[in-house]
Amino acid sequence: MSLQRRQRVWLFDLDDTLHDASHASMPGINRGMTDYVAKYLDLSFEDASALRAQYWRRYGATLLGLIRHHGVKASHFLEETHQLPGLEAQLRMSAHDRAVLKRLPGRKYILTNAPRAYALRVLNALKLIDFFDGVITIDEMQMFGHLRPKPDARMLRHVAAQLKVPPSRCVLVEDTLQHQKAAHGIGMKGIWMRRYLHEARKSVNNRMEVGVHPCPAPSYVYARIRSLKTLLAL
Repeated sequence: MSLQRRQRVWLFDLDDTLHDASHASMPGINRGMTDYVAKYLDLSFEDASALRAQYWRRYGATLLGLIRHHGVKASHFLEETHQLPGLEAQLRMSAHDRAVLKRLPGRKYILTNAPRAYALRVLNALKLIDFFDGVITIDEMQMFGHLRPKPDARMLRHVAAQLKVPPSRCVLVEDTLQHQKAAHGIGMKGIWMRRYLHEARKSVNNRMEVGVHPCPAPSYVYARIRSLKTLLAL
């Protein structure tokens, strides 16, 4: 095995990358976020859904728009929208992917815009936590007092610096193309996970159709995969 492969730092997204969030959690999270916007901004469900889509497209995350324009507290929003009773019973992932994570050389981290409590619930339920050297969630994506979740390039550079590696040593495995593009812009390699993309397309409310690209592989994507097994050959 080459030294270069052993020195890689893998940054794995969680939802719809390591597990089938379109089945297990995204419907509940999307409903929870829309309900939150409707309740705290006194909007109809339809208007709240439209506002969420607008903020997602403009800022890359609904939460950033709510913070900027409505003074919403991130911790309150994340806690309210990720309660998800019965989540563990709905979780599923490929057994082959689990085996690959155990074998994959290099340091491995979770990098997710989800809150820490939710991410740990998923990782522990799927028995994945021991495969990773660390878990970086939206709770830690703060810079100079401001929330900087993916696809913020400044945060991605900061993560690489915190891990004491140049961005060129990092490989981001993601289902969302906006995040891939930001990673490419600072020298990271982007791997586009497409295993769950078909299911994510079925619902307009699931990711608001953002991140679905008509081309087989945009130029900023290093490789596209449907199984983590492919990573062993890269």
